[in-house]
Order: sequence, then structure tokens, then C-alpha cells
Amino acid sequence: MSAFGSWYWHALVTASYVGSRFRKLPRRYPRICNICGYEGSFGPAGKGTRNNAKCPRCKSAERYRLFKLWLDRQPQAFQGKDVLHFAPEKSITALVRPLARSYRTADITPGRADRVLNIEAIELPDASVDAVICFHVLEHVDDAKALSEMFRILRPGGTAAIMVPIVEGWARSYENPAIITPDQRTLHFGQFDHVRYYGADLRARIRAAGFELEEFTAEEPDVFRHGLIRGEKVFVAAKSAG
Repeated sequence: MSAFGSWYWHALVTASYVGSRFRKLPRRYPRICNICGYEGSFGPAGKGTRNNAKCPRCKSAERYRLFKLWLDRQPQAFQGKDVLHFAPEKSITALVRPLARSYRTADITPGRADRVLNIEAIELPDASVDAVICFHVLEHVDDAKALSEMFRILRPGGTAAIMVPIVEGWARSYENPAIITPDQRTLHFGQFDHVRYYGADLRARIRAAGFELEEFTAEEPDVFRHGLIRGEKVFVAAKSAG
């Protein structure tokens, strides 16, 4: 084969390979961000593990848009209330702060929020807030202590909005105290600083702290329209007013 023929054959093989890889790329579909109003394709999230997930304008992820969907139906949960938000997300802050009477953020790491608070031992008086926001925090901590503390600081009739990674097909949450290194935790729990993967017994854990429980799950066409994760939930834990 001549030098030109060899080059031409090599180019055809390369073009074929590149074309096949492009054909295998995930398709991008038009979405609507219910937070900022953007209409168009969403980008990947989770280091590329979730496609059509992140709004390119406001950077909202699926759980933020799910929360907005619930909030549009239940604005009274935060309207005129004293709200405490653990591990605050900017998208959620922008939605809740305008509604609240007072809005404070909290994190165990200094510099990340208004106050440094340990959710397992919250340094606030009993019955001192009306609402708590706790998204993707419980899988990092002793959840029995955290849920008990959230219940304690809520006033009667107060609400805790909770979201966690959950495998609904599992009857019981997966925990293993022998799993302690970052690599082990990533392998077993999906992230280096997680200590469990929740199963359906999350509900029993929330109720054991004293809460009454409701759930919000988005349905179609909202899931497709806003690029949500099918089956993802907002767990709405309420402290009885009685």
C-alpha cells in the first residue's frame, strides 16, 4: 500500500471511530428551569454521571428544581416563618429568603454559613424556629441525633424539609461501621464523606424522632419538563401543633 493509501485508510478508520463515539454520546433534550426560567438543553452533573441535569444559567441541580416545584404548591411552609437552613445551597437560599420572616444558615465548617452549628447537637433553644431545611446532610451524620435535634428546636406546627440519597428498593438503610476510609465510603456509600445509603426505612427513622411525615414526589410531565430525577422526594416532617 502506498503512503497515501495508508494515510487515507488510517483517516477513514479514525473518522469512523470518532463518528461512532459521537453517536453514543447521550442526547440532550430541551428543558425548562423552574428556578431561573432558562429554556434549552441542560448539562451534565455529578462529574458527568447524570446527563441533562444542570441548568447552564443558574447551575441548579435536580433536587433544587424539585424543591421549587414543591415550594410553589406549599409556600406557606416558609412564608413569614423563622427558618434555619443547614448546609445552604445558593439556589435554595434565593427561593426561601424572600418568603421568610428570618432566614439563617448553618454549617459545621466555619465560613460556609451564618452560624457554625453541629446538627447532632444544635446550640439553639427548644422551640426556637418554625422551619428547618436539611438537604443531603443526614447521610453524613448520626441521623438519630440530628433528627431529634431538629424536632427539639422546631416550634409546635413547625416543618423540616428533608432530602437524602435513597434506594427505595431497599427495605433497610445500608450502614457499616467498619467502612471508614474515604475510598471505602465512596465504594459503599457513593461519596467519600457519606456514612450510609438510605433505604425505605428512612421514614421510620424520621417518625421515631417524633415527626409526622408527608412526601412530595414529582410526576410527569413535570419530571421531563424540568429535568428531575424520577422518584426523588422531598420528605416533609412536621412537628404536631398539639
